[in-house]
Amino acid sequence: MLKKINWKLILYCFTWIVCLSGLVVLMSFISIKKDKQKCTDLKVILPGNNNFIERDEVDRILLANSGPLVGRNLEDINIHKLENVLKANPFIEYAKVFADMNGVIHVDIRQRKPLIRIINMANVNFYIDENGFKIPMSDNYTARVLVANGLIDEDFSGKVDTLSSQLAKDLFRTAKFIRQDTLWNDQVEQLFVSLKGDIEIVPRVGDHKIILGTADSLETKFRNLFVFYKKAIPKVGWETYKSINLKYANQIICEKNIIDSTAIATETIRAAIDSTLSIKPDSTTN
Repeated sequence: MLKKINWKLILYCFTWIVCLSGLVVLMSFISIKKDKQKCTDLKVILPGNNNFIERDEVDRILLANSGPLVGRNLEDINIHKLENVLKANPFIEYAKVFADMNGVIHVDIRQRKPLIRIINMANVNFYIDENGFKIPMSDNYTARVLVANGLIDEDFSGKVDTLSSQLAKDLFRTAKFIRQDTLWNDQVEQLFVSLKGDIEIVPRVGDHKIILGTADSLETKFRNLFVFYKKAIPKVGWETYKSINLKYANQIICEKNIIDSTAIATETIRAAIDSTLSIKPDSTTN
């Protein structure tokens, strides 16, 4: 006995075959048109106002690697080569090059965003971008970002590279934390690495230094600093303390300036943040 013909399945398969054939014909048509199409225009999308690389620099890169584009057949232009050349630029994080049906070549570029400027012990300057990559300085533009100097041994070859030392990674984490908080982004002027290897903060307001140590427990350390600024500074003034040490958990150790008629003496004041977030002096302090 013959099986019943599944007309639904046959119709389904026939539809797919027709659609696939149509797609092949359409792609062939597009390919033929593209081969005959000339480049009619070049559009470069370069977002932002603060640019390490400008439009004219992009034009020079394209010209040097492919010659003039407008007026040439698209089939004679190596789109992938142009894209790879742009990606090789140290200031470009992302690049996409493509041509549309009207012969317009589009170049979409996303530049790297610097987070912190490093000046190492060899006096070599470089940036660390928001993704943690080392990038060179630019002749076109100087980014207004946090600066870190001092005992920094992180080397830089001049090419985009990852961070190698724990100190550089801590500086990156600290700068990223500061950038994300409007209060600290306004208050912190500079980072400095002391001879002991501690990260120190140079504030915009006050002559004191803030000893951070490492990038461990950043949220706790800055919360303690905020409480200290809020509770203690209004009572004693911004010029009272020479240094504020945040290295130790739930404790801040302050070195206080004492000015008399003959000399400047210092005394160490240890302050602990208790459950009520108040500041208490150590009993050993005079």
